[in-house]
Amino acid sequence: MVDCHTHVFPPKIAPKLAAAIGHEFGTHPAGDGSAEDLLKHLDRAGLSHALCFTAALRPDQLIPANSWMLSLRRAHSRLIPLGTVHPDHPSWETELDRLERNGIRGLKIHPDLCGIALDSPRWNPVWEAAQGRFLLMIHMGPIRENGATLSRPRDLAVILKRFPGLAVIAAHLGGLYLWEETLAHLAGLDLYMDTSCCPGVVPEPAFAAILKRHDPERILFGSDYPLFAPDKQQAALGRLLAKIGMPSEKVFRNGASLARRLQTGGFPDLAPPPGH
Repeated sequence: MVDCHTHVFPPKIAPKLAAAIGHEFGTHPAGDGSAEDLLKHLDRAGLSHALCFTAALRPDQLIPANSWMLSLRRAHSRLIPLGTVHPDHPSWETELDRLERNGIRGLKIHPDLCGIALDSPRWNPVWEAAQGRFLLMIHMGPIRENGATLSRPRDLAVILKRFPGLAVIAAHLGGLYLWEETLAHLAGLDLYMDTSCCPGVVPEPAFAAILKRHDPERILFGSDYPLFAPDKQQAALGRLLAKIGMPSEKVFRNGASLARRLQTGGFPDLAPPPGH
């Protein structure tokens, strides 16, 4: 089994960033954000691999962030790193070439941290370039105190219609605390959603309604390490699935084929599962 949503940081800044993430969510992080600590957590949870990410908050962070991900790919065969992109970097297209040439076939997009709304035209060249090349892990939600967010399910639905060749994982079940909007705009579309941050948060009726409309084979387990421990998130998701009458293997097994395809370059068509 595979954890499809983790973050790993360079050793010198990992503890500081992990603590900052915990502070933002009002909790103590479960890990220190290092590759070595994540591997220990994977062992504890009985997980074989993890997709891991970083993000470029500013254009000048793009190349160092991707270089870090490339170093992870070389050093740890159980970690499957995704690169990132910032649309304001003058050489972002060259960076996509570098990632692809070195075997990284996924990108993490974080509109909130970049400060660029998901529906901004500034992303359009990125969507165009990613079609047929990269799997996109897109941060979705959450609603902030003033009711605003830069990454809404309805905006992603519009993007998928305009760029039908995109292969996407919508993080946090399509939008943290935006369950009704996920149900209305994303459930049933040709994309993956992960469960990161959702066990213990998403109401059972909302989760059941989304899984009734969205193919369970397109739901991926993700822990959001270092914020949460993979084993505890596994257990919480298993309890949630049991409460709504969904066999846990319908979700927990889905990350394995995705991970193999990222490792072997078998992307980005993301064809629907057999029979769909």
